[in-house]
Amino acid sequence: MGIAPLLAAGPPPDRNRLEGWQQWLRTRHAFSPAPRITLDEYRTLPARRRALYDLHRTATHVNLRLQETPMSAAVVKALRTRLQNNALNFQPGTRVGLMVSGGGFQGKTETVCDAAASFEDLWREVHRQLAPHTEPIPGTRDAFVPVAYCRLPVKATPKALCASILDYYGAPHPKTLDAMIRAVRDSLRDHRTTALLLDDITRLRLHREDDQDTLDLVRELMDLNVTLVLIGVDIPRSGLLRGSSIDPATGQLIVPDVRQGRSHNPSAATQTERRFDLVDLDPFAYTTPGQIRAFVDHLTGTEDQLRLLRAEPGMLTAGTMPEYLFRRTGGVIGLLRRLIEDGCAEAMAGGEERLTRDLLDGTVIRP
Repeated sequence: MGIAPLLAAGPPPDRNRLEGWQQWLRTRHAFSPAPRITLDEYRTLPARRRALYDLHRTATHVNLRLQETPMSAAVVKALRTRLQNNALNFQPGTRVGLMVSGGGFQGKTETVCDAAASFEDLWREVHRQLAPHTEPIPGTRDAFVPVAYCRLPVKATPKALCASILDYYGAPHPKTLDAMIRAVRDSLRDHRTTALLLDDITRLRLHREDDQDTLDLVRELMDLNVTLVLIGVDIPRSGLLRGSSIDPATGQLIVPDVRQGRSHNPSAATQTERRFDLVDLDPFAYTTPGQIRAFVDHLTGTEDQLRLLRAEPGMLTAGTMPEYLFRRTGGVIGLLRRLIEDGCAEAMAGGEERLTRDLLDGTVIRP
């Protein structure tokens, strides 16, 4: 029985930096789960091998693979369509953006990043096959960067947002806001970035002038032939869409300027209405037969990844267990993962080696 490497060489990749994003891109599917063995085989292992196997099982339970759900499939479809359509649009002008909204612990960031990574893999392959002469020389400054990922700073200002984007590329920070915006434009253009992911966009509350100026800057970035993907918690209720309307012809969200008058953002003079597709990453529901089936299918996929030695088929899906798990978690993916992860740890520590309602009753989870 081989033991896969359990300890990463250094901290987890920092996706807010190009090097970290590329490291995550290469290794996101690299983890190997613990092999399946029987309880009798486990008992024959020497103490040291047993301890290593238990660590490997624990690593397996806390690194469950991302499973597709009907809700995440809708987000991925919308993102894939928007990224590909905009990437193949060679006309100048504003690109339609995408807003991904949802509650906490819903997996918004991971769903969007995974879909963007798949697009980057595709887009790099397209360039290798059809335009190999455009590949940059290794070690040169202007590397090909199809996707950039940044989190909005806790205290958002136009300068802070520019600094976050420039930090992703490892570019220097000019002193003035005008120069920083030009540097952002240059970085996006020189690295041929197609998609810019801005996470935690609902940190913008718009009660501060800096928030309003930052939103002005976000909208202006849409003029740079870049698909802007905004990720946030409950975007429709956040205030970002104040005064917005739905275009009846396209179904797209029309987002006007947040205020009238002169903006303190020196590059906001060209602001016009911007268009976004809005897609929600909702929790599971448990009302219709189709919704129940989708939740049970997700539990089946989760159960298949677990390495508890007394687990039996149907451990998470038989009897009233699906209803119990839905009641405990409200169908929220992150809470379900936490409950399963902590329950597995308790089952291993106590020797029960399976998940039961009694065991999970003693597992406390909170957002």
